[in-house]
Parts: sequence; C-alpha cells; structure tokens
Amino acid sequence: MLIWVSLFGLGLFHGINPAMGWLFAVGLGLQEQRASAVISAFGPIALGHAAAIVLAALVVVLIGQTLPSDILLVLTGVILLLFGGWRLLVRFRHPRTRFRASARELASWSFLMATAHGAGLMVAPFLAVMTPMASHSHAGHVHHSNPALTDSLGTALLAVGVHTAGMFLAMAVAALVVYWIVGLEVLRRAWINTDVIWIVVLTLTGVIALGWGVWEML
Repeated sequence: MLIWVSLFGLGLFHGINPAMGWLFAVGLGLQEQRASAVISAFGPIALGHAAAIVLAALVVVLIGQTLPSDILLVLTGVILLLFGGWRLLVRFRHPRTRFRASARELASWSFLMATAHGAGLMVAPFLAVMTPMASHSHAGHVHHSNPALTDSLGTALLAVGVHTAGMFLAMAVAALVVYWIVGLEVLRRAWINTDVIWIVVLTLTGVIALGWGVWEML
C-alpha cells in the first residue's frame, strides 16, 4: 500500500511542477481568454507524461525478467545517483516554445520534460519491488507465454495509471488556481524551486534503492 501511495505522491509532485506542462495550459487559457482552453490542454500533457513513464516501466520490466530484483534495485539506485549528480552539475534551461501549441506539441513537450527530469527513472525502483522479477528457473528465457512477464506488465501499467492520476490531479488544481485566482505573478513572488527539490528527491531515492538492493543481496 505504501508503494502505491508513494507513486501517487510522486505524481502529485510532478504535476505541481510548472515545467511539466501546466504553465502552458494556463498560457493557452490567458491567450484565448477561456478556461476551456486550459482544461483541454490537460489531456495531451498527461498523455505525454504517461508515455515517458510507460517507456521507463517497460525497460524495467523487460530487464527484470533476466535480473533478480536485488540486482535491479542496485542498478536503478546507481543510475538515479548518477542522474541526480548530473542534474546538479548541469542545471539546464528549459527550451523556449510558444504558448499557442497544438495537442501533439503539448504531448511531445510533456514527454520530453518528463524524460529530461528523470520522471521515469524515479518510478523504476518501485517497479523493481512491485513486479514479479526473474527467478533462477526462468532467468534468460523470456517469451510471450511467461506468466511473470504478463503479471509484470499489468502491474507496471497499473502503476503508471496511479502515478499519472496524481500528476493529472495536481496539474489541474495548480493550473486552474493560477488561471482563476492568483495569476502568473505567483511564479515570480511565491513559487518554490521545484527543480532543486526534485534533485534532492532523486538522490534520496537512489540512496534508498541502492541500500535496499545491497541489503537484499546479503
């Protein structure tokens, strides 16, 4: 249960981050002077984010059919630590784009931002624990009739759905509150640096995943 709550909570954190796309939804609404433009942007943004998570989930599930969960946890922990260190050293600027974007452009932007921020990597340790991984009896023999693979894919897709639901909820609330009540000025005066918090969360998750994997090996 804790893992599912954590996945939903990570989705909330992703959704509240303006860089993940809700800022563009607000921009569209302000340009067109209608709330329906804000709301119509939510679907493509959530779809792009979910696609990035699905891609990472599929990689974890497929690798997990040949590696035990303890080794996979160590691997994901190391990757998260390396990625977090890279994000700390190379603080890139988000590329500029126009607010008047099509649904496809919004989805593409959301996919790229989720990938660049390591959103899929963050979910990987949870999937390593949740999904049925390789055992000595079938490691290295993955095929379509493998029940473990089917179960893993089902669990991974459900995890993506829970995570995306949290992201969608936070994005919708943030965008509509900014559009209807506080305005974009809040981003200059009162908004916290979510990128710094995200790097800390990435690093802590990497440490926990690495430590958990090593513990399982002992």
